Amino acid sequence: LCCCEYVDRRGRRNHLAACCCDCEELDDGCDRWLTCKSLPPGALERIADTIADRLRVPWFSGAVKINVSLVPPLVLLPVFLHVAALHFLLGLIILTSLPVVVLWYYYLTHRRKERTLFFLSLGLFSLGYMYYVFLREVVPRGHVEYSQVVVLTCGLILMLAALSRAKKDPGYLPIPAGNEEPSHQGLPNKSVRGSSSGLHGFSGAASSRAVNGEAKGYCRMSAEQPEGVKKDWCTKCQLVRPARAGHCRLCGRCVRRLDHHCVWINSCVGEQNHQAFILALSFFMLTSVYGITLTLHTICRGRTAFVALLYCPGAYSDYSSALSFTCVWYCAIVTAGMGYILLIQLLNISYNVTEREARLALRDNTGRRLLGGLVIDTGQYNRGLLCNWGHFLSLGSSPPQRSAEDIV
Repeated sequence: LCCCEYVDRRGRRNHLAACCCDCEELDDGCDRWLTCKSLPPGALERIADTIADRLRVPWFSGAVKINVSLVPPLVLLPVFLHVAALHFLLGLIILTSLPVVVLWYYYLTHRRKERTLFFLSLGLFSLGYMYYVFLREVVPRGHVEYSQVVVLTCGLILMLAALSRAKKDPGYLPIPAGNEEPSHQGLPNKSVRGSSSGLHGFSGAASSRAVNGEAKGYCRMSAEQPEGVKKDWCTKCQLVRPARAGHCRLCGRCVRRLDHHCVWINSCVGEQNHQAFILALSFFMLTSVYGITLTLHTICRGRTAFVALLYCPGAYSDYSSALSFTCVWYCAIVTAGMGYILLIQLLNISYNVTEREARLALRDNTGRRLLGGLVIDTGQYNRGLLCNWGHFLSLGSSPPQRSAEDIV
């Protein structure tokens, strides 16, 4: 293939020059629109799939497909922020509508159980663009010292390093031999199903082992699994899951000590990356609050950061100050959302409960609501604050042991 050729989703050789040619779905849709006829069911989805398949850029070994979900944040975020800086009312409308649109898109993708890079692209581009505005509009005013810029830059680098670690393997369970692709039919093979009872029986004898570090903890916690907690069979991946493991519907894999699937990193949060996830959130909070404080002290001299955020008379005196103030409010909204996520995570760690376990406890009405409903205590793994945090800090410290079920 030359740099402008590619193999399309139908397996045919195509060229970037033919981006609008030979598109039956689009031609039929235009004909029906001109003749005022309704589109057949699924026509818009087929047109969107065709456009997404042909959205490519030239590359050495053939045209590379661009993920459509990466494009909107790169284009719309700078436009919205610059428009919001034109007037106070425009800023109020845009900064109010942006969270609503993001939440609506999250609900749409979550309901369809789709993976998307939109949120990861939005988060990374927001970080880069806010840093660019800070260096371009705030630092030249002369009120920010170079040491403060270095501290802010180091915080950003540390946050990206923790995010890179959180993007790695969250603790996927190995797929059984001969079943490279997990089954998504929901029904296990009959022969495997018949042997599952034997595996369950054998798992009772081996339950005293510290599988994936769950039973192994601090404060002389019992090496045995809590009473009533059993390993279960995953009909999707066709394997026996250890205690606290769960199946992610978006990733299509089972994860050890599954907490939740985070759309902001486009990956699951499990045993192997939960610590890095908390570290990335913590570095983000510290860096964001520090950057907001430096910016407000520059454009609103003589006022504290909190007062300047709510009342800054000279913010819209010039376009540079207006853009900086708009970006500060955008950062404040994002920081508030991430701060809520971090708070819930810290509370869950303190009670040794995962998001998945809390959701199942609410569904089955088996957990206790604490702190106004911010945390759900299931009571299965809670061993006290110090023991719970010691257990969390020991996650992923040793490679998971192969259980007897895997050997069988």
